[in-house]
Amino acid sequence: MEALDAKVVLRVVATALTALGVVWLAFWYFIPAPPSTIVIAAGFKDGSLDLIARRYRERLAQRNVKLDIRYVAEGGSQASLKLVEDQSSSVDAALLFSGITDSSKSPDLMSLGRVAVNPLWFFYNGTESLDRVAQLKGKRLGANLDFLPTQRILDASGVNANTARFSGGLGPSLVKALKDSEVDVIILLAQLDVPFIQSLMHDPTVRLMNMTQAEAFARILPYLIHLVLPQGVIDPENNIPAIDVNLMATTTAVVVRKTLHPELVYLLAQILKEEHSGAGVFHRAGELPTLTDPEFPMAEEAIDFYKNGPSFLHRYLPFWMISYAKRVAAIFVTVIAIVIPIFSFTPRFYAWVLQNYAEKLYRRLRTIEAGLKTDLTLSQIKVLEADLEAIDQAAHILPMRRSSLFFDLIMHIDITRKRLDSRLVILREKAA
Repeated sequence: MEALDAKVVLRVVATALTALGVVWLAFWYFIPAPPSTIVIAAGFKDGSLDLIARRYRERLAQRNVKLDIRYVAEGGSQASLKLVEDQSSSVDAALLFSGITDSSKSPDLMSLGRVAVNPLWFFYNGTESLDRVAQLKGKRLGANLDFLPTQRILDASGVNANTARFSGGLGPSLVKALKDSEVDVIILLAQLDVPFIQSLMHDPTVRLMNMTQAEAFARILPYLIHLVLPQGVIDPENNIPAIDVNLMATTTAVVVRKTLHPELVYLLAQILKEEHSGAGVFHRAGELPTLTDPEFPMAEEAIDFYKNGPSFLHRYLPFWMISYAKRVAAIFVTVIAIVIPIFSFTPRFYAWVLQNYAEKLYRRLRTIEAGLKTDLTLSQIKVLEADLEAIDQAAHILPMRRSSLFFDLIMHIDITRKRLDSRLVILREKAA
C-alpha cells in the first residue's frame, strides 16, 4: 500500500506544482514589471512646461525612476502632442496647454488632471491704456502664432493679418523685441514665476493689459478661464501691480498614453500631487491637480490616488518592489484557491483510487469464477489457484481505514477458494 500512497501523493504534488507554475507565468505576463524610464514631451527647452518637467524629474529620481524630457524645436504644445500621439516614438506622456486637443481628436490619451494655470500676458509699451483685445488693431504684435487659443482670441476680436502686423517668436525673443521697440504688444503664455514674466512686471516702461473682457472670453472659449492678479501680489512694497488685473488663462494638463503601465500612471499621480497640491497666486491649496479634466478622460489610477491617497503597498514599499509584491500576493491568493479544493478533493480522489484498485481485483476474481464454470484439468485448476493467491496478496495492501472494502474482497476470495478446492477434490477422485 505504501507504493500506492506514494503514487497518489506524487500525482497530487505534480498537479499542484504544474498549476502553480502556470499561475506564476500567467501573473508574470499579466502583471509585468513597470519600466524604469518615462519619456515626457515638455515643449520648448527652458519654457514654463520644461520647468515643471524638471521638478518632476527630481522627484522621480528619488524613486529610482528616470524621466527623459523630450523638447521640440517649434510648435510648442502642438508639437508635443504629435510626439505623444506618434506610436513609433518613445514618448509616454506630455505637458499640454488646454485648447490644443481633446478626447475626440486624441482618443489614445488620458489625463492625470490639470496641474497649473497659465495666464495669457498682454504686455505693451506706450502711454495709451489698453484693456480690450480689439484695441490691438493697427499695432505691431509679437506672439507665438502656433498657439491656437491665442489665434482664436485674436480672431474673435477682429485682429488678424489684415488689421495688424504680426511677428512670431518665443518668450525671451518676444521680450527683447518689446524692449527694443520692434513691436508694440507681445502676447506670452507662461506661469507667473517664469523669470522673463517677473522681469517685465518689474520694468516701469512696460505695461500689463487689464483684460476687461476676460470673463466674456472664458464663456466664449470654454478652455479659457478668468483670473484676477491681485494688487500688490508681485511686490507689496512697491505695489506691483498697482491695481487688480483681469487676465485670461489656459490650464496645463499632464496626459499619458492609455498603454502606459498602470504603476507608472499611479506614480506620476503621486508626483503631481506632491508638486502641485500647495497654494499659489491663482489657486488654493489642494485644488491642483484636479480630479476632472474638461478635454480628456481621467486615468482611474490618478482618481484613486487623489481621492484615497497612497495604497498600503505604495505607503510602505519602494516603487520597484510593488509589482513583485502584487505578483506574490496574487499567487498567494491563487494558491489558497487551488490548495483548499485540492485538500477537500484529495480524500475523495484517494477513495476513488482504492475503489478502482479493488474493482480491478474483482475483475480478476470474476475471470477465475468464469473459469470454474468450464471443464477444467488439474493443471488448469492449479493455474487458477495461483491467480487467486496473487489476488489475495494484492488485497492485503488495502489500508486499515478501508477495512470494509478489504473484508468484502477477502470474503469473496474465500468463497472462490472453496469452490476451487471442491473442484480439485472431484478431479482427484476421478483420477483415482
